[in-house]
Amino acid sequence: MLTVRAPATSANLGSGFDVFGVALGTPADVVRVERAPETRISVIGAGSQYIPEDPNQNTVGAVADALDAPAHIKIDKGVRPSSGLGSSAASAAAAAVALNALYDRGLSREELVPVAAEGEALVSGEAHADNVAPSLLGGFTIVTDDGVTQVDASIPVVACLPEMSVSTRDARGVVPDSATLEDVVDTVGNAATLAVGMTRDDPALVGRGMEDAIVTPERTALIDGYAQVRDAALEAGATGVTVSGAGPGILAVCHRRDQAAIASTMIDTFDAVGIESRAYQTRIGEGATLYRD
Repeated sequence: MLTVRAPATSANLGSGFDVFGVALGTPADVVRVERAPETRISVIGAGSQYIPEDPNQNTVGAVADALDAPAHIKIDKGVRPSSGLGSSAASAAAAAVALNALYDRGLSREELVPVAAEGEALVSGEAHADNVAPSLLGGFTIVTDDGVTQVDASIPVVACLPEMSVSTRDARGVVPDSATLEDVVDTVGNAATLAVGMTRDDPALVGRGMEDAIVTPERTALIDGYAQVRDAALEAGATGVTVSGAGPGILAVCHRRDQAAIASTMIDTFDAVGIESRAYQTRIGEGATLYRD
């Protein structure tokens, strides 16, 4: 039996829609695999009651098929589904690493990215890699048609998760079909600023580069209390705030000294609008970790 811990992730980061992603130190999924004649899946943990155990409907089932690696797969969910923190990607990434090792497939982490992305297609309808890439590789990732670029980073963040759900399909449905040239130019500049900030572990540059006038404003309308929480986090010292992935999770980038105050005020602000939430005080961290039992 092999065990893999794969981290939650935050994709898009505002200006990098369908391109940028980061691995988070916490929370994470833990997946255990054992060889078997046919794939069987069991799920426990956060939101497990909403996750199908049928291999044909579960992200890890798609990964097992792609690797031709049938197994008994046990998923312990630390990343709640429909959170905007890459829940399905964490399971898919963990399964890809575990099954690759279990069957000695010999694929690199980079080669496992499209394999894990096949599982994502069950959730969003398309094989997006902006969550599975950082969950596999860690740090900050840039996903393009030509492959994945990865940079190690260790920037403090607060990931605040309200008790509501936003499906990936719904969030993609509000993405605009077009944008003004001015907004595109601004977003490109912000994305470049963010990427440079990641290479320098600079929370100020990363926060400034998260601004986006194209996709984010449409998605924030799906999250009750977003504007108030964002303003409160910035007032408490966050260098940048945006929707995490499809939402409803909200990501605040910050300096370590401001992390606790930002987490507290985000929870309090959601509470003031009648929504319970929790906040993870974490940082951009490592990718999936393999343990041999």
